[in-house]
Amino acid sequence: MTTRHFSQLDRAILGLRSRVMAGDYAEGQRLSEVAMAKQLGISRTPLRQAMDRLIAEGLLERIETGGCRVATFSNNDIKDAIEMRGVIEGTAARLAAERGVDPDLRAQAEDALNQIDHALRQAEGLDFDLYVAENARFHSLLARFPRSPIVEREIERICLLPLASPSAFLSDQEMIPDFQASLEFAQHQHRAIMDAILGREGARAEALTREHARLALTNFNNLKKRGAISDVIAFGLK
Repeated sequence: MTTRHFSQLDRAILGLRSRVMAGDYAEGQRLSEVAMAKQLGISRTPLRQAMDRLIAEGLLERIETGGCRVATFSNNDIKDAIEMRGVIEGTAARLAAERGVDPDLRAQAEDALNQIDHALRQAEGLDFDLYVAENARFHSLLARFPRSPIVEREIERICLLPLASPSAFLSDQEMIPDFQASLEFAQHQHRAIMDAILGREGARAEALTREHARLALTNFNNLKKRGAISDVIAFGLK
């Protein structure tokens, strides 16, 4: 798996998220910027940006006196968040099929899917950072397909729940059995969702999108079995 394009911020987000999810820090523990910057091998500026990102994801929370601490949430919170994202994204897919997709958005989505194919088929191995970026772009475009500010806003809101975002990957995701096969299956689902939307099959598009979100729960269970996640927190891979 290649990571040659990752910036310090990318590495900070993946590294910090992985440590939180693995239970390296206790619930409610106040995090030291100096110690974490040293552990992750990064400067404090990208670390602070990464902490802001994890606060938005619900994994960390701010302390009134300054700094932040590890948030408290359960496995069921993670599962419910992923399930709810599937429901809202499924609604977006159904509405898009019923209303039709703007040609420019369709072209952008096709380009994102082509880029994901490229990431999966690199001779030197999976280009994971490209996959992450284009996966996020595709899901963002899916939220815009129905041309509904309400639907788009609700998807954005859902993605702020703990690990519900399509971009909530960990640096330890390669521990999942047949990891690349899982990503290839997710891409197969992306293509099927697009086909259903463009074929104006609303019910099928909704069902496929909800099933796509549930793939995260399968990968979550695999990581828990391998001990990559602590018993009180979880992981989503979409």
